[in-house]
Amino acid sequence: MGNTCCYMCGCIDQASVGVIEKWGRFERLAEPGFHFYNCFAGRCLVGLLSTRISSLDVRIETKTKDNVFVQLVCSIQYRVIREKADDAFYELANPREQIQAYVFDVVRALVPRMALDELFEQKGEVAQSVLEELEKVMGAYGYSIEHILMVDIIPDDTVRRAMNEINAAQRLQLASVYKGEAEKILQVKKAEAEAEAKYLGGVGVARQRQAITDGLRENILNFSHKVEGTSAKEVMDLIMVTQYFDTIKELGNSSKNTTVFIPHGPGHVKDISQQIRDGMMEAGSAHLDG
Repeated sequence: MGNTCCYMCGCIDQASVGVIEKWGRFERLAEPGFHFYNCFAGRCLVGLLSTRISSLDVRIETKTKDNVFVQLVCSIQYRVIREKADDAFYELANPREQIQAYVFDVVRALVPRMALDELFEQKGEVAQSVLEELEKVMGAYGYSIEHILMVDIIPDDTVRRAMNEINAAQRLQLASVYKGEAEKILQVKKAEAEAEAKYLGGVGVARQRQAITDGLRENILNFSHKVEGTSAKEVMDLIMVTQYFDTIKELGNSSKNTTVFIPHGPGHVKDISQQIRDGMMEAGSAHLDG
């Protein structure tokens, strides 16, 4: 693990621990600081181990339960246990390869029992399983596993494109549903507004006709009382003729109207007055029934 060479004296920094042998046999660990080694007594510093946290990124390719090939990127943070630095120095020649082998073993045993969606949802459980296995194994070799992070899960490109297309199709379908609901609400509100407008227009026309009827009735009664010897029919005919000529005048004065052909003559005036009288009588009877 460490660099094997002999020194007469040396300084070990704070984040390291030294391994001292005597006549080729492990004697003790050297703590940070300045040390003197008696080479004549067979004692020397044979190696240094860093106690800093190291990081190892492992990329594993495996298959899920639903036959999707994925690549998992796992980041392992580990360090040498200072009290067991001699085990770390003598037991493992390449701890990084050892850690990587155990990660491969655990991941390839666990992931094939999960579907792709489950793997994305339970990647923390996968990392926890790897952590427990590495702590149990690497602890005996003088290494402490600090953290394990499942950095990335990368499905095959074909699967990723298919997943994106499925997601896009679902979103388009949902958007179409919302759009249809919005159009439905718009049509319903529009129909309700038109119905309300027509209802209010009808109420306005009915009130207008009622007001005209009441005004004509009042005029007839006033005229009959002030001019003796006149009947209500005669007064009504006079009002109808007056209204008729007023209408002709309005049509002539309006600049927006084109030529209008209206049948004109005493007979037509009589017909118009009869139609208005019938309408007033119907309106009056309807008012009394209401």
